[in-house]
Amino acid sequence: MTRILASAFTVSTDGFGAGPGQTEAAPMGEGSERLHDWFRATATFRAMIGAGGGTSGTVDDGFAVRAMENLGAWIMGRNMFGPVRGPWPNLDWTGWWGDVPPYHCDVFVLTHHAREPLMMEGGTTFHFVTGGLDEAVPLARAAAGDRDIRIGGGVATLRDAFARRLIDAAHVAVSPLVMGRGEALWQGLDLPALGYAVARFTAGEGALHLEIERAG
Repeated sequence: MTRILASAFTVSTDGFGAGPGQTEAAPMGEGSERLHDWFRATATFRAMIGAGGGTSGTVDDGFAVRAMENLGAWIMGRNMFGPVRGPWPNLDWTGWWGDVPPYHCDVFVLTHHAREPLMMEGGTTFHFVTGGLDEAVPLARAAAGDRDIRIGGGVATLRDAFARRLIDAAHVAVSPLVMGRGEALWQGLDLPALGYAVARFTAGEGALHLEIERAG
């Protein structure tokens, strides 16, 4: 059965999933440079970017491995695709990841500005969806088949998906970093009222891993 998941989404200890002032030079915003240190240290991440090394057989790498398993489609906000705002000034921007993005499936990018699908090497196709999650979720289900859908972020997209009770299960990594400002993941969300609870928590080498599940 296809599930909608949020996996390996990292927040600071004070709950911020991105800093202010996102630019091409600062993809996650100011003050977020160490937010994903736990993930970047893993062999799973190193393999995703075509490099060797990294830690394997660790708690952190185990969560990184599971975050990429059985995925048939992704949904992400436009900020996760890139720093370009407003109408597309040109089609030069094709994402942060070079010619071979790490998704290898259909990715549905939420945007207010239409754009033709973008086919990349390695099996990734970016589809630009103007109808929000209401449009993206059925498209992602059709693309995923019997595999899972991952809500990749950013913060606003994930928060909206929680508020709509779309997420079946989530893995949120809490980084030992205090950011002080930025985009707060939990702001405005009453998770217990929405049926969510922490089912398990595990201390990793570089983050505390929360596994959140939705009742029913």
